[in-house]
Amino acid sequence: MTKPIILCVDDEQIILRSLKDQLKRTFAADFSIETAENGEEAIQLVTELQNEGRELPVIISDHIMPGIKGDELLIRIHSTMPTTLKILLTGQADADAVVNAVNNARLYRYIAKPWQQADLELTVTEALRSYFQARKLEEQNQLLLKANANLERQVNIFHKFVPLQFLEALKRSGKPEDICLGDATKKEMTVLFSDIRNFAEMSEKMSPEETFEFINNYLACMGPVISKHNGFIDKYIGDAIMALFESPQKAVTAAIGMLRALTKFNSIQSDKELRTIRIGIGVHTGMLILGTVGEEDRLQTTVIGDTVNIAARIEALTKVYKAPLIVSGESLVDEKRIGNFLFTREIDNVRVKGKEKPITLFEVMNTDSQEILEKKIQSKPLYEEALSLYKKGEFQEAIDCFIECGKICPEDEISEMYIRRCSTLLRVPPGDEWTGVSTL
Repeated sequence: MTKPIILCVDDEQIILRSLKDQLKRTFAADFSIETAENGEEAIQLVTELQNEGRELPVIISDHIMPGIKGDELLIRIHSTMPTTLKILLTGQADADAVVNAVNNARLYRYIAKPWQQADLELTVTEALRSYFQARKLEEQNQLLLKANANLERQVNIFHKFVPLQFLEALKRSGKPEDICLGDATKKEMTVLFSDIRNFAEMSEKMSPEETFEFINNYLACMGPVISKHNGFIDKYIGDAIMALFESPQKAVTAAIGMLRALTKFNSIQSDKELRTIRIGIGVHTGMLILGTVGEEDRLQTTVIGDTVNIAARIEALTKVYKAPLIVSGESLVDEKRIGNFLFTREIDNVRVKGKEKPITLFEVMNTDSQEILEKKIQSKPLYEEALSLYKKGEFQEAIDCFIECGKICPEDEISEMYIRRCSTLLRVPPGDEWTGVSTL
């Protein structure tokens, strides 16, 4: 095994030989004692030792030497070997030289000539002990840093499966071992559901590899938008996304951002002559329960409650109304919370099967083209009058108003839907209990 080096530097050969002999008697068993007669030779030797991967725990240098002075030598060596401990050995060093070496080379000790052998041996012994203690501490620190890095990687991997925000809602830390079966909390949150239109049909024309590549590219486009608006994805359900938000405003702005991101995604797909897609997004706000289910060897975080089910149903209704983004009235009930940046209009009052209280649905029109948005805004008063007539059961008058809406905005799918619905209700009247609420 190659021994570590103690390097002695002095321009007087007698002193250098004496220094080497003294150090050999005490340290030769564990260290090689090397010498250099001037600063230039010392620097060359240190460079060779570095290239060979040799260890240099201590260097002892005279101060007054031709060429490079002792303090200058120690400073230059410190720049490449900062952990080496430096000892300045001379009878002529002035205060400035010592201060210079202390400040710029981390001088370990200054010993005046002539030295006492016991003093020299004690100083070098303490220097070596200090050096190897520091090295051991550094090795331990590196092991600790490596362990922490491994732990951080594991936690980061864990958070890819269990969002940190979910754990925070459960008042748990981000560590896997802190999660317990049955952890649960009830709170009001906003749920966002999104789904790719006709994806099953699309996937039949793709290989398994193409399917997963397509989904992952799409999700990579949508995920950052949700995170940007302080939401987190609770789960992926095939091509569908379920995300949770603390506020309706964040959820709705995220949904708008997702539709705008979809435009960019489709543009990239078109440039590559790949498939483009359409998506539907439903948003609903209400109480839900977040918690852990399963058994001790297999846990899973989940969200349950009517809020989740209704959000999923609203997303499904985007196909019926041919509107890419539909938001429940519960998500728009407090205008101060949702803000005044939205362009919305009421679509329908619906009663979800199994529920008594109807839900008012709103179309968010922010992602329509500027031309269509302006037409919908222009026709909105007439549209609202038509919807009011529909709720009163005055179906023919409602049809007439919806037709006028269609003249202003021929692209308005919802007005077309209501014309068909009112025509059906004229043929098959709903009866005296009509309230304008649809059961879907």
